[in-house]
Amino acid sequence: MTPLRKMGLTILGLETSCDETAASVVRRDEDGRVEVLSSIVGTQFEQHAPFGGVVPEIAARAHVEAIDAVVAEAMRTAGIGFDALDGVAATAGPGLVGGVMVGLAFGKAVALARDLPLVAVNHLEGHAVSARLGASIDYPFLLLLVSGGHCQLLEVAGVGACTRLGTTIDDAAGEAFDKIAKSLGLPYPGGPALETLAASGDPSKFDLPRALLGRKDCDFSFSGLKTAAARLVEKVTSQQERADLAAAVQFAIARQLSERTDRAMKLYAAGHPDQALRFVVAGGVAANGAVKEALRKNCADNGFSFDAPPLAYCTDNAAMIALAGAERLAIGISDDLDAVARPRWPLDEAAALSNPSNSFGRKGAKA
Repeated sequence: MTPLRKMGLTILGLETSCDETAASVVRRDEDGRVEVLSSIVGTQFEQHAPFGGVVPEIAARAHVEAIDAVVAEAMRTAGIGFDALDGVAATAGPGLVGGVMVGLAFGKAVALARDLPLVAVNHLEGHAVSARLGASIDYPFLLLLVSGGHCQLLEVAGVGACTRLGTTIDDAAGEAFDKIAKSLGLPYPGGPALETLAASGDPSKFDLPRALLGRKDCDFSFSGLKTAAARLVEKVTSQQERADLAAAVQFAIARQLSERTDRAMKLYAAGHPDQALRFVVAGGVAANGAVKEALRKNCADNGFSFDAPPLAYCTDNAAMIALAGAERLAIGISDDLDAVARPRWPLDEAAALSNPSNSFGRKGAKA
C-alpha cells in the first residue's frame, strides 16, 4: 500500500481478459469527477468468428500482437506522454489467463520503466464502477453484474467492498444469449445478433422453462433455458419462427434477471433504511434493451434510482479498469510487481470460499 498525494490522478488502464485488447487513459479529479481522455478497443471478431466463440490461444496471441499499437493509440488520443501518468492499472483476472498475462505484463513493464505505482485490478470491479464513467454515483449501491462470463447481484459499499447477494449456479446470462444465438445460426458475437432478430419476433409463441422457482434466494440458472432452446431450434422451420424463438429467449432471460433483482432490491432496502436506494446494472448484457426495460420497472416499483454505463463501456473496455485503479490509488492502494494473473477471482471472495454456488475447480472458487 503506497500513500499518494491528494490530487487528481491520470491513469493508464489495460484490459486483456477475453477477446478485446483495450487501453484507456482516465483522469480522476480529487473531487471524484471522471474524464475519459481516451478509450481504444481492439476487437478479435474476425479471428474467432469461424469457431463461433473465443479460442483462448488465439486470443492470447492476438493480444501480444496488438497491445503495443493499442496503447500507443490510447496515449496519442489522450494527448499526453508517459511522464504525465500517475499510475498504471491492468486487469489481473478473472479471465482467460493467457490473455490476462499479456496485459498485466505490459502494465508491469510500464510501471517499472516509469517508476509508477501498479494496480492489479479485478475485472469484475472494473464493471462494478463502469457506470461511474458516465454519471456521478455515490456508494453504496446494489449492482447487477451481468455479462458473458458472470451473473451476480452484489451490494457495493465502497472501493473493493462487495457483498454477494446472489450468483449463477451454472451459466451466465450472456453465455446463454451467445450459445442460443449460435444454435440459431447467428453470427458471433451472438448476443447483439439475437437481440436484433428478436425485434421482429413474438415471445408468446414459445414457452420456455423458468428456473429455481421454488427457491427464495437471489441465485440464477440458465442451463435449462439453453437446453430447451437448443431442442426447439431443431423444430424451427421458418425465419419468423426463428425470430419468435429469439424473442422468447430474450424475454425469458430478462424475466429471470428481473425476478431475482426484485428479490435483491427488497433485501437491500430492508438493510438500508432511510438511505438513498441506488441500482446499477453493468456488463455486456446491460446493453440489451429488453433487459434494461425490465430492470427500470424493478427500480420504479421498489424506489431505486437506475444507472447503467454508457453503451461504449458496457462491454469489456480499459476505461473501467483505469477508473477502478484510480479509485484504489486515491486511497493509497497499489500492488507489487509480483502480482499474479488469476483465472478466477470472485469479488466477494469470502462468500465464494465459504458458500460456493458452484464447483471450485482446480483454480479456485468461480463466483
